[in-house]
Amino acid sequence: MTVWTGRTAVEIAAAVREKQVTPREVVAEHLARIERLDGRIGAFRAVRARAALAEADEVAARDDLAELPLAGVPVAVKDNLAVRGESTRVGSAATPDRPASADHVTVARLRAAGAVVVGLTNVPELCVFGTTEGVHGSARNPWDTSRTAGGSSGGSAAAVAAGMVPIALGNDGMGSLRIPAANCGLVTIKPGHGVVPAGIGDGDWFGMSENGPLATTVADARLMLSVLADAKVEGAAEPEALRVAVSVRSPLAGVTVSAPYAGAARDAAGVLMRAGHLVRRADPPYPLSLGVTSLAHWTAGTAVDAAPLDPRLLTRRTRVHAAIGRRFLNTVRTGSAREELRRTLEPFFEEYDVLLTPALARRSPRSEPWHERGWLRNVLVNTNYSPLTPPWNLTGWPAMAVPFGELPSGEPTAVQLVGRPGSEAELLRLAGQLENLRPWRRTAPLD
Repeated sequence: MTVWTGRTAVEIAAAVREKQVTPREVVAEHLARIERLDGRIGAFRAVRARAALAEADEVAARDDLAELPLAGVPVAVKDNLAVRGESTRVGSAATPDRPASADHVTVARLRAAGAVVVGLTNVPELCVFGTTEGVHGSARNPWDTSRTAGGSSGGSAAAVAAGMVPIALGNDGMGSLRIPAANCGLVTIKPGHGVVPAGIGDGDWFGMSENGPLATTVADARLMLSVLADAKVEGAAEPEALRVAVSVRSPLAGVTVSAPYAGAARDAAGVLMRAGHLVRRADPPYPLSLGVTSLAHWTAGTAVDAAPLDPRLLTRRTRVHAAIGRRFLNTVRTGSAREELRRTLEPFFEEYDVLLTPALARRSPRSEPWHERGWLRNVLVNTNYSPLTPPWNLTGWPAMAVPFGELPSGEPTAVQLVGRPGSEAELLRLAGQLENLRPWRRTAPLD
């Protein structure tokens, strides 16, 4: 008997289109894996078992089955995007428990492409932090369940890394795709501003938040991005020789990058150099004010999202985060700090095509009830392990996390690729080259 869990989205969709397997068979097998494993992982807030099987049958009956790019592919959706008939809780007790009347546009595009939504995945409250835990559940890293999957798309990343779905939908406002992808050994891309419809919360964190894919292969990430963007993202061809800057310096003063992650970036640089790229050690001119700019935008985004909610139902760390953010709202809304950061960094990206950095500064924190901890402790933990992702939300430029290397204990490490606006296809081609030259283990060894 053919096993479909552990297969890529590309493989599953091709088999369904060719009628080697039915969407119901594929979805049922993945639902069984969720039932068997998710008690250990905590990826899902809600599993749509009966509804997903019914939707799988609807996909099988479609006249255009043979043309569907995601025919019968099970997908998980981050619980801050509307799924028709399901509530959107955003990790909080303060949000209403009422079903959405319509799909978010990205969910609608996935379904139109033949994907089947099997469930909604856990997030930290209001998707604020880089760890995923709260009143609806805690998402653990399938490679080491004593540690958090990361956040805020932690549940989506955990679901893919555990083989419970081949792809998942998440989003990224300060690293919320790249952080859990790096923890869990996945490929992701935060597209540049305007490539994929956002519509995340109230104002997309001032335009910094972007929806994107979580996958185990570059081909799956490219396919899902094409569906989300409603435009083909070219791939396959080997990238031309690129000017690649490698930097292992933290953008935030006082935060250091640990040896395994710095080593991963240096090793990846060596691989790309041997592949013919012009690789140079070069640090972007990060301004000293970057830490304050990041904190201002991070907290102000939460202040906007928390405004309509009952503060008595929010956790203390969220209330404090929002209260601090209210002080920055007027400054953040001008956009002047982000524009100044872009002007500062643009000359660097005229000299180099791609920036290669570590994806994280150190491994993910222990899986603990961080939502019960104080605000400052949460901020320090988040900042010390993930200082490298926020600059690219502030600029609005595309950035990827790509698995590369391992920690001494065997869990995956990762690198980050950053490009100028419009370089999504170029970044994916470069990531594909890394994948071909240094393949990674696609899912955690849970069985």
